[in-house]
Amino acid sequence: MKVGRVTLSDRAAQGVYEDRSGPEIDTLVKRAFPKESIELVTRLLPDDQSRIESALIELVKIECCDLVITTGGTGPSKRDHTPEATLSVITKELPGFGELVRMESYKKVPTSILSRSTAGIREQTLIINLPGNPKAIGECLPLLIPAIKECLKHLAGED
Repeated sequence: MKVGRVTLSDRAAQGVYEDRSGPEIDTLVKRAFPKESIELVTRLLPDDQSRIESALIELVKIECCDLVITTGGTGPSKRDHTPEATLSVITKELPGFGELVRMESYKKVPTSILSRSTAGIREQTLIINLPGNPKAIGECLPLLIPAIKECLKHLAGED
């Protein structure tokens, strides 16, 4: 299975600090699919909508990823563009992924309702937006795994 992971952070892309969110996703994906051979295709980008869109399209069309997970850029700040980029490249939105992330995160962090995470499908690829915090990823991604697995079956025609 080919999995794309895109970390979106101006400061991490500039080398100001280390990307810890992306490696957390990598670890959790490998743990969630222990019987699969996982090929990871990673990108680290600044918060720039056109670059995010291009990376998502490249991971779908050129890299042929089954799953693409983004981290970062889902908040309300001026530089957060991940949901807009995702919505511009998908053909089917799956808002339940973002709803579950917000619902579960709210139990611990009431300001998590500011997250604009979403998900959707482009061609045969599931694209999911996650927050940029490694702890939030560790709490939320495992909850999404059953739906991810089911969606990937549908996209592969195994439904």
